[in-house]
Amino acid sequence: MPEIQMPKLSDTMTEGTLVAWKKKKGDQVSAGEVLAEIETDKATMEWESPEDGTLTEIYVEEGGKVNVGDRIAFIGGEGEEAPKEEEKAKEEKEEKPEAEEEKEEEKAEPKKEPEKKGEPKKEKKEKAVEAGVPPAQPTRLPPQPEEPRVKASPVARRIAAELGVDLSTVKGTGPDGRITETDVRAASKTVIAGASGSATKPQAQAPIAVKPGESARIQLSGMRKIIAQRLVESLGPVPHFYLTIEINAGPLMEAREELKSAGEGADAAKITVNDFVLKAAVMAAVKVPRVNASFDNDAIVQYADVDLGVAVAIEDGLLTPVIRAAQDKPLREISALAKDLAHRARNKRMKPEEFQGGTFTVSNLGGMGIDSFSAVINPPQGFILAVGKVTKIPLVDDCDQITVGHRMSITMSCDHRVIDGALGAEYLKELRHLLENPALLMV
Repeated sequence: MPEIQMPKLSDTMTEGTLVAWKKKKGDQVSAGEVLAEIETDKATMEWESPEDGTLTEIYVEEGGKVNVGDRIAFIGGEGEEAPKEEEKAKEEKEEKPEAEEEKEEEKAEPKKEPEKKGEPKKEKKEKAVEAGVPPAQPTRLPPQPEEPRVKASPVARRIAAELGVDLSTVKGTGPDGRITETDVRAASKTVIAGASGSATKPQAQAPIAVKPGESARIQLSGMRKIIAQRLVESLGPVPHFYLTIEINAGPLMEAREELKSAGEGADAAKITVNDFVLKAAVMAAVKVPRVNASFDNDAIVQYADVDLGVAVAIEDGLLTPVIRAAQDKPLREISALAKDLAHRARNKRMKPEEFQGGTFTVSNLGGMGIDSFSAVINPPQGFILAVGKVTKIPLVDDCDQITVGHRMSITMSCDHRVIDGALGAEYLKELRHLLENPALLMV
């Protein structure tokens, strides 16, 4: 059986932290059984064993960080042991860089005798001897010390050659200090940043002084680091603009009351206002399909399916589970799926494919008392909807009488490379129509 490697549990994951082992060395494990908890760039989740067998070796202790693809454990079959160091050395030898192989080939080739230029040289040599001048001896260079062999994967060597990175200056983070592709690319960025000159080099921010007993310095988790990175990547390159509408939420509240009075089941099965919003967002994207798209260099990719991302706040940050092909699902199914995904996201029970992708996202902070807000687009998606709470306000009706009304604010953050103002307004017009006529969402 192969060694168990650090899995790629999200589309942007490059390394993972082994939070906790659920099995110890020597334990029997079955495929699908929880083996460990791994912190990715998006969440801490339980990881299931891909093999049946015995946990023969654990290469990464709890708290250790390793790159995606590096070994973390070995699950052996009956009587099978982990590879010995000799076998590993043999594998490294097989990955010998092409430059060294070429040197060996040159050594193996017989040296060709220099062609004779004729007798004049011979006569010249004899005259020099007659004059008492000793014949010139060939110059021999002093022996050069052999350069220590740098441990690096073949891919890392190729990338280093392309980017002009000296592998001897790179610190490897792979097993036994082996240099990986990630190490080379990181070193390349450092070189480029250094080459820009001290005049433009940003000064490192001094750590904020913390007084004992007054505050604490909390180290960023892997998820928080990636959230910070992704926000910069989004607000920097992605040209955001915002469109805001107010929805007459009265019909929505009436629909909720009708469902409640009709004897709707347990709390978990109730249709919420957010469920109506999710369904309406999907139906509006079907009506205005050009918003269900992403920018891709020299093209706009328009998606056939509406894969709806639902923002879920968890302890360490934010996850966006995805309801696949949401255009084919009725209101109650969308409601059930949204609740199930949110529950499993908060309890670290999600599979990687359940929060990867998505064509656009809905983020609702109304339940937390937020009237309105603007959300940051999750690249490469083309837009995100930010939904506020339903608020009671005084309204003047057609008879100039003051009545109680319900209003809800929705802000659409758009990638201007994909969606312009007119297209965004067309989508929001359709969204408003559906939410103010909730019977359309139940068919």
